[in-house]
Amino acid sequence: MKLQELKSKITKDLSQTSPSPKLDTEVLLSYCLGFSKTDLLLKRDYEVPADKEAWLNDAVSRRAAGLPIAYITGHKEFYGYDFLVTPDVLIPKPDTEILVERAVDVILSMMYARGENLLTVCDMCTGSGCIALAVAKTLLEDERVPPEHLPKFTLADISEPALDIARRNAAALFSNLGSLVMSRFNFVRTNLFDAISEAIKYDVILSNPPYIPHTMVDELLRDGRSEPRLALDGDITLTGDRAREADGQAKDDGLEIIRNLIPQAQAHLAPRGTVLMETGEYNAEATAAIAEGMGFNTEIHKDLEGQLRVVEAWIATSLRSSQ
Repeated sequence: MKLQELKSKITKDLSQTSPSPKLDTEVLLSYCLGFSKTDLLLKRDYEVPADKEAWLNDAVSRRAAGLPIAYITGHKEFYGYDFLVTPDVLIPKPDTEILVERAVDVILSMMYARGENLLTVCDMCTGSGCIALAVAKTLLEDERVPPEHLPKFTLADISEPALDIARRNAAALFSNLGSLVMSRFNFVRTNLFDAISEAIKYDVILSNPPYIPHTMVDELLRDGRSEPRLALDGDITLTGDRAREADGQAKDDGLEIIRNLIPQAQAHLAPRGTVLMETGEYNAEATAAIAEGMGFNTEIHKDLEGQLRVVEAWIATSLRSSQ
């Protein structure tokens, strides 16, 4: 079948189930055929090989069943970089880019203030590693940050399959830069900070933890999106049970993990350190209030759509203003 004919057919098939059938079609065709968007326009009469057409038909069926495009292709662009993704990890979202952007600003400011001392950064609940790795990649692209000054990054997650994806993404993005850069990344399987010694302190702690209320997760997963519940449900206790109020009623605010994460992050935060945490727009203010109740100062940053998204927290010191 010719490319233009197949393109029209796929778009029509996906229009019944996908909110973005044209975009989905272009992504699938580009991935399968190795074509750019320009190629898709200019090679209208290209005869698509039978094996490629069969793959595309199968991909359309999986997309129609609700499987995200990123899980079909195994790739997702985030902050301008390509990341490997599987159903073991969340698909990176554009709204999370504000966390990366703010983290880069904070780290550069700290590096300028503290000179030669290497900073330490922890990305808790790292998933695919997209946050920490995008931050590191962006720092290395700044001419003020030579490889020997790149901070040490700890990428931590409770899921070993997720950590495997993060390791693979680190190798894909940094292995060509040599062993010095690769040595800056450490991967730790841990239930929040449980497996990390309290003696270890971090200058910056980043996190996009599970923060979606339990019943909202149920709704999200009904459409077949296949993202891991473990990375979504914020109403799970450290022992893996549904969080409950004192009267036994199930909690449904998405804040249980955050309630545990903030005090643990505080215990592992170095003097003049900063915590940057993504939350839902519906619970950013509650997250900030929890942090303030523990002595943090906070600021909430908005995402690309103007929604409250990232909570920045720090313990007030006379030296912070010099960062």
